[in-house]
Amino acid sequence: MPEMAACAVPDNTAPMRPVIVLLLALFVGLSSGEAIARDGEPRSIEISSRPIATFEVRSDESRFGPFEYLGGLELSSPDRTFGGLSALRMRNDGVGMIAVTDTGYWLTADLQRDSDGRLSGLSDAVMTAMRNRAGEVVQSRYGVDAEGLAIDGDRVLVSYERDHRIEVFALSDIPTAAPVSSLSQPIPDHEFRNNRGMEALAIAPPGSSLDGAIVTVSEKSLDRQGNLFAAIVTGPDKGLFFVRRHPPFDVTDGDFLPNGDLLLLERRFSVSRGVGMRIRRIKDGDIRAGKTVDGDVLMEADFGFQIDNMEGLDVTVAPDGSTRILLLSDDNHSLLQRTLLLEFRLDQ
Repeated sequence: MPEMAACAVPDNTAPMRPVIVLLLALFVGLSSGEAIARDGEPRSIEISSRPIATFEVRSDESRFGPFEYLGGLELSSPDRTFGGLSALRMRNDGVGMIAVTDTGYWLTADLQRDSDGRLSGLSDAVMTAMRNRAGEVVQSRYGVDAEGLAIDGDRVLVSYERDHRIEVFALSDIPTAAPVSSLSQPIPDHEFRNNRGMEALAIAPPGSSLDGAIVTVSEKSLDRQGNLFAAIVTGPDKGLFFVRRHPPFDVTDGDFLPNGDLLLLERRFSVSRGVGMRIRRIKDGDIRAGKTVDGDVLMEADFGFQIDNMEGLDVTVAPDGSTRILLLSDDNHSLLQRTLLLEFRLDQ
């Protein structure tokens, strides 16, 4: 598939470097959400939406390799719990959305669309602090640094960094659910980097090579060859595998296409090149225990496009049968970053 070329960054960036360093410090800084009282009661919040008509800045182009941009939103809220979104999944009705934050909150909301079917806003938005097995609200964000999210039938799975684990919740109890169990997974605990753990959590579709197995990929926990630790968590093929890393990109999320291919969302940031994102495709059948896998880059973008700290990717099938991709950004609760929700149609 053709790639979308990244926009060049000017060479005369030296005077800007102190500003860029500040931006990057904020990019990875601690969230202001830590100071908020966490009482565990669901709180309805107002979310404002600003339409993003085009993906490429100062261009009306809508095709980017196999992707067609369908529209997007810049989201904001006066509620201090909003932000830090790290993963999202749509419910089967195609309207209800579940998201998690790296500060330990659930966000539930309904997607709104205009008469042309384009994203127009979020309604009935609720933020709720996450709970532990005893049903108690977890007060420290470091105990609930949620990064990966998947819906598996009547279960919701969440992967966490720092305290590296995968917990299982009842879908019917979201967003006030307490974990009902946890899943063992094959990546050794000592191989996880502190905040570079299980970022992607996805369920392989029935009938694919992995046939319903749960798969996780780490952000930047590397083996001796510099490849990413990953795992088939369930099923007869359970075991470790590895994903080829192409610096400076790191994995931030992933989901399976209906045909069994795995899409990986990746992010980079550096002082010299700024922030970028790309989407890579791992073919169905390539993922096997013990293997190192790689895939084609389908799309790549930098700040010449409407991106930010892109952390969430979800694959859905629209009523017309087309494959839709939702991308979500994490604003790190920074005034200099944005929460973006972007939608594309993918030609498989």
